[in-house]
Amino acid sequence: MSVPNSSPNAQASFALDAESLNKQAISSIRVAFGVSGVIALIIGVLVLVWPGSTLEVVAFLFGLYFLLAGVVRVVTGIFAKGIGGGMRTLSIILGAILIILGVFALKNPAGTLAVLGIVIGLGWIIEGIVALAESGNGSSRGLAIFLGILSLVAGVIVLFVPIATVAVLVLIAGISLVVLGIVGIIRGFTFGRGVAAG
Repeated sequence: MSVPNSSPNAQASFALDAESLNKQAISSIRVAFGVSGVIALIIGVLVLVWPGSTLEVVAFLFGLYFLLAGVVRVVTGIFAKGIGGGMRTLSIILGAILIILGVFALKNPAGTLAVLGIVIGLGWIIEGIVALAESGNGSSRGLAIFLGILSLVAGVIVLFVPIATVAVLVLIAGISLVVLGIVGIIRGFTFGRGVAAG
């Protein structure tokens, strides 16, 4: 007895495989990657150039990043055409979680460093897991895997390594955001390149 939908494509329903997407879906995903990358890069640079920033400024910037990245994910999940149901659902769920984390950071900017570290760490771990799930088999698979691993590592570092000062958190988080932003922008330019989508 055969199992329905047991093909490799059905098993990888969360993967972003450009070859299985139409041109509009590829374009939507590229825009989402690019916008998220630009947001991460800008906020990462702001975090790094404000070396004397307070915990409240850092919390605000990360809250803003997670809020905007969450909105991009939700909008992509709802409006992008040609993306599989699993990918759409995953994008919407991740977006909602990121929005909640962003709102939490924005509403509690005077929270402790530990709470801020937990919010940032969880956000990056979730983003890393989703990036790995989305990696698919396309031309930007390597970048997706790199982004996922980098995001996971950054999240684990911020979450589990005891950070004694805001300056260390700012440095780790700022560098991570800049690198994640650059990789996101590159994925925006390279995702689906060379695919004859119909």
